[in-house]
Amino acid sequence: MSRVQLHIIGCLLLGLLLVSSCRKDKDNGDLTDIPYDVPEPYNLDIPEGFPDLVANSDNPLTEPGVQLGRRLFYDPILSADGTMSCSSCHKREKGFADDVPTSLGIDGIPGTRHAMSLLNVGFFENGLNWDGSIATLEEQAIEPVINPVELHDDWGNVEEKLRNHPDYPERFRAAFGISNKSEITKELATKAIAQFEKIIVSGGNSRFDRALRGEIFFTDSEFNGYDMFFDISPDFPDAECGHCHTGPLLTTNDYFNNGLDGVDDLNNFEDIGRGAVTDYIFDNGKFRAPSLRNIALTAPYMHDGRFQTLEEVLDHYDSGGHYAENLDPLILNLGLTEEQKQDIINLLHSFTDTTYLENPDLTNPF
Repeated sequence: MSRVQLHIIGCLLLGLLLVSSCRKDKDNGDLTDIPYDVPEPYNLDIPEGFPDLVANSDNPLTEPGVQLGRRLFYDPILSADGTMSCSSCHKREKGFADDVPTSLGIDGIPGTRHAMSLLNVGFFENGLNWDGSIATLEEQAIEPVINPVELHDDWGNVEEKLRNHPDYPERFRAAFGISNKSEITKELATKAIAQFEKIIVSGGNSRFDRALRGEIFFTDSEFNGYDMFFDISPDFPDAECGHCHTGPLLTTNDYFNNGLDGVDDLNNFEDIGRGAVTDYIFDNGKFRAPSLRNIALTAPYMHDGRFQTLEEVLDHYDSGGHYAENLDPLILNLGLTEEQKQDIINLLHSFTDTTYLENPDLTNPF
C-alpha cells in the first residue's frame, strides 16, 4: 500500500472519528455551542391603579421566558395524544376561560368545575383555582398535564418530548441558561407557562375604567347599575355586589358560600370547595369570588358553570339563594325590579375590555 493510500485512509478514519465525536456530543444533549445571553426582562404594561404582580424572585418575567411559555401554553405536546393544550380550555377570545360548563379532556371525560378565566391571574395573591388549593402559578401549571380527565400525560414523558424536540431545547437555553437537554424539566416548563400567564392582563380601557377616569360618561342605566352595585345612594337598593367584587380587579380574592346549593348539613355539599383545602367545616361549599373584569365574555358562570347568562346570575342573587349554615349574610332576597336587574347587567357589560387581544404576545404562535 502506497504512502498516498495510507494518507487517504488516515484522513477518512479521522473524519469518521470527528463525525462520531460530534454525534456523541449531540446524543449527550450538549447545548453549549448555542450562544447564551442574560435574558432581557419582559416589559409588561400594567394599567394604572392595578396592584403589583404577585412577586416570585425565583421566576422573573423575561422576554425569552414569556415566549417559551406562550408556545408551551398553545402546544398540544403537553397532552398524551397531542390533541389538546392549555389553550383548549382557556380560550383567548373568551377571556382565557372556556365556553362550556365543564371542559372535556383528551379522553372525552368532563371535569367537575368550570375552567376559570386567566385574565389578571398574576395578581391573585390568596390562592388559585375555585378553592384556592394552589398557591402559585408555577405549581398550578403542573396539575393539568397529569390530571386523568385533562391532558392525561406524565411529566417524565413530556420532558422527553421537549428534550427531543427540534426547537424547544434552544428556547429553554435562551430562557433559563441550561447547558444540556437533560436540564429541561417540568419545573422549568411550568415556570415558563407561569410567566406567560402573568402577562394576560386586561387593558384598563373598559367603559367602566374610562368613566371612572372621566373620559366618558356612564349611560343612565349603567350609572343606576353602578349605584346599586356599590351601594352609593339610598335612592336605590343595595345589590350587595361590591362587597365581594371590588377594587381594581373587581374581586376581593376571597371565598364565599353564595347560596348555590341548600344543605341541612355542611358535610352534604356535592362539592365542598374551599373546605377540602382548609379542612374547616364552615368553609364547605365556599368558592372563589372571581374577578368580574370581562365577565360578559366568560359565560357560563359559577364553579360548575350552571348559569348560562348574566340574567340567570342576577335572578339567583335576587332570590337570596339557598340556605346553608354558612350562607354568606350578604346573600339576601333583594327585591330588584326587572329594570334594576338590567341596569346592573348593563354595568357588568361596561367591565368588558378586549384591548388585551391586541397584544401579539398573547396569540397562538403556531
